[in-house]
Amino acid sequence: MNKVVIIGRLTKDPELKFTPGSGTAVATFTVAVDRKFKSEGQPTADFIPVVVWGKQAENTANYMSKGRLIGISGRIQTRSYEAKDGTRRYVTEIVAEEVQFLGGRQSSEGSGNRDFGGGFGGNNSGSSFNNEPDYGNDVTPVDDDDIPF
Repeated sequence: MNKVVIIGRLTKDPELKFTPGSGTAVATFTVAVDRKFKSEGQPTADFIPVVVWGKQAENTANYMSKGRLIGISGRIQTRSYEAKDGTRRYVTEIVAEEVQFLGGRQSSEGSGNRDFGGGFGGNNSGSSFNNEPDYGNDVTPVDDDDIPF
C-alpha cells in the first residue's frame, strides 16, 4: 500500500504549468511539515515536494500561497531524470490525490490575521470573536420568542 497524508505550510507560491499537447494543468510546490522536537527543544521540519494534476492543480495555484496551511493525501512516487551535466538525478515526491485548503483565508492587510469566514456578505471587520454571527445589512434577526413552535 502506498498512501501518505501530510499537513504543513507552503514554502512558496505553487507553480502552475500546462503539459504540451494535452494542456493538462500541473502544479508543483513544497510543503514544510513539522517534525517532533529535537532533543534540544528546537522545532524542525521536513520539506516535501508535491505534485497536483488537473483541476485541483488550477485551484491550488489560484487559491493557495506561501505560508498557507494545506493538507495533502496521495502517494509517494520516485522518478529519475538526466540532468544537463549528464548525471542521473532522483526525485521523491508526493503525487496528490486530494488537497485540502486549511486555516482560513489570509487578510489582505498582510498583518497575519486570518479571516475564519462565516461570511453572509456582511462586514466582517470586527476584531473580536463572539458567539453572535455578523449577518450584515441583508438579514434581519428574528426574535426566538416570536416563533410559535
